[in-house]
Amino acid sequence: MQFVQPIRDPEKIEQMKQLLLSRSKRDWFIFVFGINTGLRIGDILRLKVKDVRNRTHISLIEGKTRKKKWVPINADLSRVIQDYTKGMKAEATLFPSYRTRGETGICRVQVYRILNWAADQCGLEEIGTHTLRKTFGYHFYQKTKDVAMLQNIFNHAYPSLTMRYIGINQDMIDDAVSGFTL
Repeated sequence: MQFVQPIRDPEKIEQMKQLLLSRSKRDWFIFVFGINTGLRIGDILRLKVKDVRNRTHISLIEGKTRKKKWVPINADLSRVIQDYTKGMKAEATLFPSYRTRGETGICRVQVYRILNWAADQCGLEEIGTHTLRKTFGYHFYQKTKDVAMLQNIFNHAYPSLTMRYIGINQDMIDDAVSGFTL
């Protein structure tokens, strides 16, 4: 199993968005959706259009924890959802596979390939499907400094787990050691 990082640089996030949009609106949307909700990729890929269109929250049972989750949809993401799902049937999968002509949804392996293609173009390393969730967490923490809230959002048992998960511990270690010399 590969350890993946959040995308820390907002410019790299924008670069990823542009690259993905130039390739496919679906690929761009999965990236935007993931970094704005903080959901695990497995939970994202199970969603249907009706689960997000004209909603203020996403309601689901997490695949990993089997816990009920209620995720708010921010105003910007709501507009993106409305635009992306225009013309799609309510029962349709939110992220259709082009290979099956939309009969089934895209799989996590394909999402991994999509993200790694764009990351390679942007010069990013250690990118995977968890990068979306970690990017959400990293930037949420940077904005709010509220590890307890983020721990709750992620359903983590301990704040230290949340800090390590989003890469803040490594940032702190890097900062401390870079100025240390004997």
